[in-house]
Amino acid sequence: MSTALRIALGPFGRVALLDMDRPLVRHAHSQCHVLLKVEGHDSQFDVDGRKVDLTDESAVLINAWENHSYTHRPGQPPTVILALYIEPEWLSGFRSNWQASAAPGFFPLPGGAITPQMRNQAREIAEAMIQDPGDAAGHEALIGRLMISTLERMALWREPYPSIRNMAGRVGLPDRRISRALRVIREDPGAVPSMDWLSRESGLSRAHFFRLFEAGTGVSPRVYLNMVRLERAVAAVANEDRSFAAISHDLGFSVPAHFSRFFHDHAGSAPSTFRAVAGLRTASF
Repeated sequence: MSTALRIALGPFGRVALLDMDRPLVRHAHSQCHVLLKVEGHDSQFDVDGRKVDLTDESAVLINAWENHSYTHRPGQPPTVILALYIEPEWLSGFRSNWQASAAPGFFPLPGGAITPQMRNQAREIAEAMIQDPGDAAGHEALIGRLMISTLERMALWREPYPSIRNMAGRVGLPDRRISRALRVIREDPGAVPSMDWLSRESGLSRAHFFRLFEAGTGVSPRVYLNMVRLERAVAAVANEDRSFAAISHDLGFSVPAHFSRFFHDHAGSAPSTFRAVAGLRTASF
């Protein structure tokens, strides 16, 4: 079963060392997302409908709000993956225009060839997370060096910001009713019982609501809701000592087992393992 070997949390965002032997469902993140293979079998991600290989020679690059999923075929050996979810504000400390990593099109391609230096840097981070999980400052320094190597090679960092024309072509300005739905989700994702309820609250038919939502955000309302729930879940599991049942209830899951499955399918690990390797004691239902 897929599991988290280590989790690093800090101003940079989140970095997970994942031992993967099962798929991840289609989802998205508000941060730019870089995936590097550390060891094991070559694997593959689906990034916005494109198949992208993850190998010793290539990384997977996912823009903020870009739909993606992990493909793991039955019987395929496991893969240890370094998954980086990096905050744009932290990146702007290296180059001011790297704040644009929160916008569509920062990575022009969903994958690319890595250098031996990048491969060694990914391995160094993985080893540091395993051998000295409490060295937060050391982890942050190593992550910074890897992100500089990655973005200087693979991102459109020489442009002050991504092309306005390209951004406008990908995602339009949200309708005011969709803006209201976004606020409802962000304020309390656990209070959204269904997409039908959310579309009615927005004063739209389900079909029209879905069309306007995706046109305004680039993702479906379900993917957006799940992203907000996952980020709240990750923060609660890693930083709080509440039971998973309490977290599950707050996020709108009818039973804790549904929360556990959701967390595993989106974060690549059971919440109990995630909490343990993030530095807190394991809690039980």
